[in-house]
Amino acid sequence: MKKRYGFVYVDMDDLGHGSLTRTPKKSYNWMKHIIETNGAALDENENN
Repeated sequence: MKKRYGFVYVDMDDLGHGSLTRTPKKSYNWMKHIIETNGAALDENENN
């Protein structure tokens, strides 16, 4: 559990202890917007 990949943080330590609460990371909403716009949002960011 030392490396944390993905878009959602899960409250769990290396031994499997924790509340297992899921919390979206900062990149979660960004990726959600990219998917919703079918990638068009990437072009919007280049123009800003």
